[in-house]
Amino acid sequence: MARLHEKYRESVFADLQKEFGLTNPMQVPRIEKITCNIGVGEASRNAKLLDVALEQLTCITGQKPVMRRARKSIAAFKLREGMPVGAKVTLRRERMYEFFDRLISIGLPRVRDFRGVNPGAFDGRGNYTLGVRDILIFPEVDYEKVEGTMGMNITITTSAPTDDQARALLAGLGMPFANR
Repeated sequence: MARLHEKYRESVFADLQKEFGLTNPMQVPRIEKITCNIGVGEASRNAKLLDVALEQLTCITGQKPVMRRARKSIAAFKLREGMPVGAKVTLRRERMYEFFDRLISIGLPRVRDFRGVNPGAFDGRGNYTLGVRDILIFPEVDYEKVEGTMGMNITITTSAPTDDQARALLAGLGMPFANR
């Protein structure tokens, strides 16, 4: 069992239940899935970039990504419907907890001038989205293969009905929120 999953079951679960006065254990917030997305805008001109993104996302998450294709044609970006534009992975269960553990204990502290993540990046329904400017913060990434900077969006989907419950859940698991 993943370290963070154990922490959730042993201490965070009971703390959240007590803090919010939840009587039914199914009401206690939990992380349902983590979605990682890398958008590669230049993939229409350089197909090699998309291959690198797929390979690096596989290394980071430990799961094979799905290629994302353009839904609409946009002439200004020289983009046609159906062209590959990115890569996406949806993590659940143990892989999700393993990735989240590596993100908060290894990845985020390696960000230059890191003072915590934005506590206001919740969507109003208990989900949190985090943007990483460079995937090189993950130790699994091969420096020689990545040309330039490649960013990544990470969305943490929780079962919490409110942002306050989701914030308490993520803070209990160790998410380093910035003091505002």
